[in-house]
Amino acid sequence: MVKHTYEQIGETLYEERLENGLGVFVFPKPDFGKYYAFFATRYGGMDTRFQVDGQWLDTPMGIAHYLEHKMFDTPDGGNALQTLSATGASPNAFTSTALTGYHFECTDGFWDNLRTLLEFVSVPYFTKESVEKEQGIIGQEIRMIEDQPGWQAYHLLLEALYHHHPVRNSVAGSVESIAQITAETLYQCHGAFYTPSNMVLCVAGNVDPAQVCALAREILPQQAAPAIGRDCGAEEPHTVLRRETSKTMAVSAPLLQLGIKGTAAPDGPAQLRQRFLGELACEALAGSSSPLYRRLYDEGLINSGFYLGYLDYPGCAFLMAGGESRNPAAVRDAILAEGERIAREGLDEGLFQRLKKALYGAYVQSLNSFANLCVEQAKGYFAGQDPWTFPAVYEAMEKKDVEEFLAQWVRPEQTALVVIRPEEEKA
Repeated sequence: MVKHTYEQIGETLYEERLENGLGVFVFPKPDFGKYYAFFATRYGGMDTRFQVDGQWLDTPMGIAHYLEHKMFDTPDGGNALQTLSATGASPNAFTSTALTGYHFECTDGFWDNLRTLLEFVSVPYFTKESVEKEQGIIGQEIRMIEDQPGWQAYHLLLEALYHHHPVRNSVAGSVESIAQITAETLYQCHGAFYTPSNMVLCVAGNVDPAQVCALAREILPQQAAPAIGRDCGAEEPHTVLRRETSKTMAVSAPLLQLGIKGTAAPDGPAQLRQRFLGELACEALAGSSSPLYRRLYDEGLINSGFYLGYLDYPGCAFLMAGGESRNPAAVRDAILAEGERIAREGLDEGLFQRLKKALYGAYVQSLNSFANLCVEQAKGYFAGQDPWTFPAVYEAMEKKDVEEFLAQWVRPEQTALVVIRPEEEKA
């Protein structure tokens, strides 16, 4: 077991790679009375086409999310969520574009809860009847989220930005796609992705790291599985598929979703650096402390709900802005013009230093959360990076790096605008 000490952020981390390929990470917290465990697989909404035993398999959109729902079923007819809750734990799970995670927080009974978590996630149990019943439940959930303007704006944006990449997939799928899911397909996907070598276990609390590893060795399969071949679609052009898209819904004011498509960095330190650089560039471009934000706000083109951030998934990366606006096209044009201006004239040094310090402080503060610690560690592990080297990454970033980033990214041909308009505006 390897011990890592990160003096700049006051964290200690124990790391072990088990014989079956599982990554185990433990943050010892001797002064705390709570515990948090996160058990995740590198499997999400984008992973619908993959290779097993040399054969490519195509699975329905939404199947990773569907599998997450069904994993709580147990052979005795019970539900692992209820088992964990009965001990006073707070359990839950989520599926994102590239990851599915199961977690709990508790103050008592940590080892029993960890055993339950490892057992139900590693041993699936489905029946034809239970799978068909779940289709109605998830179908209703899909209809509800499809009625949300924010969800529509986000997925229309991904469909406008990308030609081929499966980030375009809805994580929940569609009513039509989940109707194709069977118990056999779920078992197939679990067998492919829920293997220790494709998973990670992260724990924070007053626990013995060796005991965590011992329990994982006892419960989980002992053999490592081969790497999974994944298909992320044909190579993406740098340009977007559609520059503008609009839809009418029951909103009181136009809702804009703006995307700027960039180039994904390779896994490892380069990806970590680009993520932090992208976040800093967003703040410089149109963050709440930027000159452009103040101007757009004063002109009534945005309100306090406006945001701009950096997002990345395997094989893709983009900037995304959103909020209400009476003139979404004017906001887009202003962001493009400001990006060109900063690239040409440069960024104010004082503003750069303030933004850099603020982002660093916010990230350090987020580490007070056990959940954030564990989830960030899991994401970093799957991406082949050490997320806790971020102080050195921040220290090395210079003003010219932000300027070059904006010059390369903020271009009209890489920009897509989605507008959700009030129904009364419909022609």
